[in-house]
Amino acid sequence: MKVAIASDHGGMNIRSEIKQLMDELGIEYTDLGCETADSVDYPDYAVPVAEKVVNGEADRGILICGTGIGMSIAANKVTGIRCALVHDVYSARLTREHNDSNVLAMGERVIGPGLAREIAKTWLETEFQGGRHARRIEKIEGFEKSSQ
Repeated sequence: MKVAIASDHGGMNIRSEIKQLMDELGIEYTDLGCETADSVDYPDYAVPVAEKVVNGEADRGILICGTGIGMSIAANKVTGIRCALVHDVYSARLTREHNDSNVLAMGERVIGPGLAREIAKTWLETEFQGGRHARRIEKIEGFEKSSQ
């Protein structure tokens, strides 16, 4: 698995924690920034991660900002992205099993580094169940195609 990861200025600490986790798990990743504590615009980081996922350069993406909300909104504007904003382990598991989310968003000002690591580990290790859930994903994909 290859993961694209990025944060804005509000998510740099948790991004560092998640990169360390992926090193421990032997997961390859590409870090798309940011590299400053100065205020930056989250879409400038969310969209490149989302594009890497839809273009097949990454299997999944992880985004972190202050709340995770801005990153998730921006990423979900890219056709083919199913970005889930997650702040608990249960939702991390279900968004993979039921929704086949391909991007995870988290908020550094909402959760701490320990919980962020648990969420990311669960999300990275959980597979999509398919079955009745696949039918629902196909409906989402059909809607995306019809609205282009």
